[in-house]
Parts: sequence; structure tokens; C-alpha cells
Amino acid sequence: MLTNLLGYNIIYLIPSEKVGNERRAVMILSTKGRYGLKAVFELSLNYGLGPVSLKRISEKYNISENYLEQLFAKLKKSGYIDTIRGAQGGYMLAKDPKELTVGMILRTLEGEMTTSECLSKEICSRESTCATRIIFEKIEKSISDVIDNITLADMYEEHKNIITEEKLK
Repeated sequence: MLTNLLGYNIIYLIPSEKVGNERRAVMILSTKGRYGLKAVFELSLNYGLGPVSLKRISEKYNISENYLEQLFAKLKKSGYIDTIRGAQGGYMLAKDPKELTVGMILRTLEGEMTTSECLSKEICSRESTCATRIIFEKIEKSISDVIDNITLADMYEEHKNIITEEKLK
């Protein structure tokens, strides 16, 4: 499913799901990726202004604080966010938004993403004769090219453009 993320077309992915006795790849991001990216984007909007409370992010995006804590624990472990304790504490980016890509955030929260299980296996028995494998490889490369080349700073600039356009209407 193609959709628009702040002006960029991207295919959403989640790890494979089990259907009956077989696993199938599903092309949609889980809530971990969607909510986590929104929450980190909120931190980028406040970069350099101090910590942002979970409560504020929770209320703005309608995401439970407990779920946000789980997502932020993974992001903190990866070194992408920091925590500040105390009454005025919260979360903030550990790096400049120019240094953090959408791909870094999504892979931290979702794990490695693929368009087809045959690409994630070491050797496919039909690899040398499979025409669809080439297509899946191109799709996967395209997705990686997009998410690995959009930084949080890029998202911020797109957000500013969207807000400006809305004000002009």
C-alpha cells in the first residue's frame, strides 16, 4: 500500500505474520513504527528547547504513555533519545535531527523490514530463475533509499511547508 508521509511516497511494512501454518509478509507498518516515528518527530519539533513529557506526546497523538515508554526504551538503547528526570523532565533527541533518518527509527522499532520472505533467506532454491525476486529486490531497495535518505530535519522542513500552505488557504 502506497501512502504519503509528509510529501514522500512510502510503502509501509511490518514483519511477517503467521496465517495458518505459513508465514506471510504484510506490507504495512505496525503501530510500533507509526507511533514511534510520530513521537520522535515530536521530539525533533522541540529539538534544542528542552525535554518533552510523555504526557504531552500521548495527548497530542492519542498514544498511551505506557506504549510510548516501551518505544522510547528501544530508541534510548540505540542512542537516539535521552531522558531527563525530574518535574521538568522528559525525553529529547540525543542527536541532531539532521543525523537521524526515518530508516534508523523504523528499523530500531520494527527490526529489519523486507518486501518478501524470499529476500530475507540466505539462499532461495529458485533464485536463479525467479523473475519476481528481481522486482522484490528493486522494491526493497527503493523503500530503503527513501527511508534512509529522509532525516528528521527533512520531516521538520516538510512540516513547516505544510503549515505554511494551510495558513494560505
